[in-house]
Amino acid sequence: MKKTLLLTILISAHLSGFAQKKDEKEALKPIPKAKSFITKHQGVFGGNSVNYTATGKETFLTNKEGDSIAMFWSVAYTKTPMGDVGKRPVTFVFNGGPGSASMWLHLGFFGPKLVKVDSDAKKDDGAAPYNLVANEHGLLDVTDLVFIDPVGTGYSRLIGKGKPKDFYGLKEDVNSFAQFIRTWVTENERWFSPKYVAGESYGTTRAAYLGKALEGSGQNMALNGMILISQALDYAGSTSVHHNIPSYITYLPSMAATAWYHKKAGEGKSLEDFVEECRIFTYETYTPALYKGNLLSDTEKEVIAAKLSYFTGLETQYILNSNLRILMGRFQKKLLEKDGLAIGRLDGRFMGNEIDKVAEKPHLGDAASYQISSAYTASINHYFSSELGIKMNRPYITSGGGSGWRWRTVPDSQYWEPMPVNTAPHLGETMRRNPAMKVMVASGYYDLITPFFDAEFTFARNGIDTSRVEMMYYEAGHMMYTHEPDLVKLSKDIRAFLTKE
Repeated sequence: MKKTLLLTILISAHLSGFAQKKDEKEALKPIPKAKSFITKHQGVFGGNSVNYTATGKETFLTNKEGDSIAMFWSVAYTKTPMGDVGKRPVTFVFNGGPGSASMWLHLGFFGPKLVKVDSDAKKDDGAAPYNLVANEHGLLDVTDLVFIDPVGTGYSRLIGKGKPKDFYGLKEDVNSFAQFIRTWVTENERWFSPKYVAGESYGTTRAAYLGKALEGSGQNMALNGMILISQALDYAGSTSVHHNIPSYITYLPSMAATAWYHKKAGEGKSLEDFVEECRIFTYETYTPALYKGNLLSDTEKEVIAAKLSYFTGLETQYILNSNLRILMGRFQKKLLEKDGLAIGRLDGRFMGNEIDKVAEKPHLGDAASYQISSAYTASINHYFSSELGIKMNRPYITSGGGSGWRWRTVPDSQYWEPMPVNTAPHLGETMRRNPAMKVMVASGYYDLITPFFDAEFTFARNGIDTSRVEMMYYEAGHMMYTHEPDLVKLSKDIRAFLTKE
């Protein structure tokens, strides 16, 4: 009986071990040969004719043991001939999400080609064909450009022993970008080149942390500068939820600007003057009132509600019913409620005609997103295939790889109290260690997801050396470059930032 039981246990253990090894073997993803596509081009950027090489390429990323775990996809544009390596900057460009490909900045602003959508945010992008044009405001005359897609987006993917947990998290994502940038710089012999990073939205969250990460791993790489478009460094100021007092503060000036744009507030005043008036009210009156809470008298509440109505265009009684606290989703529905329209979140200029006119927040999604995304998606696929000769056996994923994102910044065994992510202190520390690094922050007045006032609020704190920070403002939203006048202005501002001694 005992021998039979022992034999059964041994057989079960053997089969279990065999099954485990089989599962582990099956879990390993194939390691394909890296692909590269190189083409030569000529274009006019900033009034200057530039010959350049476009390189769409897969780059292996490895773990500490040297095993290949991911294939990063990037598209680089480099001037031909480059000239003095010490005088030719390179800028690494990425979008946010987390889980967004670099398509938006690639075809919306930085790349050699632009997809044109309605500058005035009045028309949907419709269906194909779309308008892809030469980007005369591109920056290839002053910097080489490398567009990076994180794992799970674009053509970037897991391979070998790679697992989602290796990349889908704040620190993990930053470490992968740091490894890719060092690899690219080494392979292209660019260690002496001035180096910049340009991120949008969550891409700025990444950038602020990335500056610190690039200093480590025994390969200290100091950046010359960062371009932060629609910054989101401290999530307390860009998360509109109940009981998050900083968000009521940071969003109010953007509500005022958007109400001004739709002619619901600020009549007879310029946008800048109306916004400045709201800034003063927010700091001096609204913020103390929020922290005073129920200690406010009824009379004080009515006075503040009337002033909030003046700035937002919403009815005073609605504001009183909201306890002086207006969530962004509600503002999107209430501002143009009488017209049956909901305004966009990424850009308050956009308007969506929704079926449910009385829903608490937009139910069709963000009008500022769905009214342009088809044009971008079609254009990136057309451009890669038709103009860069990129032929891949899988689709280009514009958004993905953000599921189950790990926001925790310490090991599981270490105490960590959940709180909004804030990478601004990392930026402050990096600027102190690297006195040559400068920062440009670009904000849209009508950005209702990462408000411009949050940028001011964040950079006024967190140990950031504001003497090396340039704050720029644009009369559009999160992707201010979709507005033609702001695309031109943004191009001039970044060109000046990159070329300033």
